[in-house]
Amino acid sequence: MGTSCRILSLSYTPTDTVSARDQATFSKTVKHYSLYIPSTPAKKYINSFLKMLEKMEDRLDPDLVIEEFEALSRDAERVQIETLKKILEENGETEYLMKWGLNGKTDPLSFKSCVPLVTHADLEPYIQRISHGEISPILTGKPITTISLSSGTSQGKPKFVPFNDELLENTMQIYKTSFSFRNREYPIGNGKALQFIYGSRQFKTKGGLAAGTATTNVYSDKKFKTTMRAMQTSCCSPDEVIFSTNCEESLYCHLLCGLIFRDQVQVVSSTFAHGIVHAFRTFEGKWEDLVNDINTGELCSWIKTPSLRTAMSKLLNPDPRLANLIYNKCLGLSNWYGVIQELFPNTKYIYGIMTGSMEHYLKKLRHYAGDLPLLSADYGASEGWIGANVDPKLPPELATFAVLPNIGYFEFIPLKEDLNVEPQPIGLTEVKIGEEYEIIVTNFAGLYRYRLGDVVKVKRFHNSTPELQFICRRNLLLTVNIDKNTEKDLQLAVEAAANLLEGEKLEVVDFTSGIDSSTEPAHYVIYWEISGEASDELLKECCNCLDKSFVDAGYASSRKVKTIGALELRILKKGTFHKILDHFVELGAAVSQFKTPRCVGTKNQTLLHILRNNVVKNYFSSAF
Repeated sequence: MGTSCRILSLSYTPTDTVSARDQATFSKTVKHYSLYIPSTPAKKYINSFLKMLEKMEDRLDPDLVIEEFEALSRDAERVQIETLKKILEENGETEYLMKWGLNGKTDPLSFKSCVPLVTHADLEPYIQRISHGEISPILTGKPITTISLSSGTSQGKPKFVPFNDELLENTMQIYKTSFSFRNREYPIGNGKALQFIYGSRQFKTKGGLAAGTATTNVYSDKKFKTTMRAMQTSCCSPDEVIFSTNCEESLYCHLLCGLIFRDQVQVVSSTFAHGIVHAFRTFEGKWEDLVNDINTGELCSWIKTPSLRTAMSKLLNPDPRLANLIYNKCLGLSNWYGVIQELFPNTKYIYGIMTGSMEHYLKKLRHYAGDLPLLSADYGASEGWIGANVDPKLPPELATFAVLPNIGYFEFIPLKEDLNVEPQPIGLTEVKIGEEYEIIVTNFAGLYRYRLGDVVKVKRFHNSTPELQFICRRNLLLTVNIDKNTEKDLQLAVEAAANLLEGEKLEVVDFTSGIDSSTEPAHYVIYWEISGEASDELLKECCNCLDKSFVDAGYASSRKVKTIGALELRILKKGTFHKILDHFVELGAAVSQFKTPRCVGTKNQTLLHILRNNVVKNYFSSAF
């Protein structure tokens, strides 16, 4: 809160006329701020105090948030030690930690020597028992009541991850921190955000726990709305739109809500850059329907979901002036360049995760954004958050994320190719600028020394906490022989080959890859969906360019001696990646959490089936 009052006395009398929850909130806050309350009927004072508290929370004080972050980052090593101690004190009596013989020790050295590094597969049996309803302290001292689902795009099926109030608090802290730094560079007034966010279907596990994607768990909590309101960026769309189970109808209604509130929109955002690009690709085909809805004040008939129709009827009124304005703006655009800027004139920036596999969409996003700046959102995963973007003026390709040392305990495995034995993890403040590491996370929700699988590079320090640049997922490798090509290597190769399409005004809508081992020798397969028809000659040239653009020495030498076969480019039917999106949504993923899998393994047979059934042309490289 941006305001505090410190008076040294406290006295009040609880009564039965105030709920236990309100009394708890009152007592906690009074104690925290040492407030004086007279010993007169409690209902009057508690209720008025809660109203005052709500008003205080209505506005975020960015300067105070930045000040708190600066204090944390100046003493990151001490904060890390205290954070680990708090985690272990709260959870030291759990079955999992008791197993490793910590015996009450909470120091980093004992923790590292006793508790092993793990992956999700190691913890899966424990998480399964929790989801099945065991109430004993298995991974955490306090019961886990909610399960988060990962998007499932990496492994072909969602992972179950424990979620609790501490992770929610971490999320709000990350949101507030990055917003405060953004607002210093791009200040906004009181307005709204056009947020392309979607809650997935929630369900109950066998043990009765609530389960949904990490984003759904956040969006459904009232603290999310409170935080958005405090940051003056409440969502344009009502809950019925966010939590609709029909993603196509929900997206349409998001766009319609944005247009209704066009003059109030200050930020356009989605969890991932893909979500914004997908939204405005959809807008290209639906804009006339949207204009008609605004003109008549009636939602188009193809929206069938009753809750959406009811919610939108409360927002829609006939507005021929607005409809005509939007119609003329759309007609005046050249190939939809700057559409976001034209439709939402008071927008200050575009916001979402734009690193890693999202970099492919930046070119199209810049096309839609016009002159509006693109700001990359924060760094985290379904398992929890890691860092906030405190340098918002950096372009997304150079975005870095300062680790918040109080939201978890972090270790880093140095990545040195010459070592036969994997080096030992080091602490947060021991990392070196310019070096690459794999991140190890210990959090408040039962993950201890958890290998997240991400590779990051340390770019600089913010006081004593490192600023990390995301490089790639460590397990997403194209490899046949001695070659090792990462997600980043694939992206660079696709970018180089896609440049050849520009002369024909074509683009790569989306892409993925895999290894075809049915041939001898095995070879890389790159799948492209492109925006129009390209000649065979051009696509053969693209195929050769892809092959030559993998600069890994192991790949180039293996191609030359034919121990890796000729790269194959497979062209997909238009809409194939939309089918892939639908597939993951059916598995329980949220649209806003979806990430196109960049490398499809043999275990993901359903996805391979979709890809293979939608190939319309294929080409083999003659580059080697």
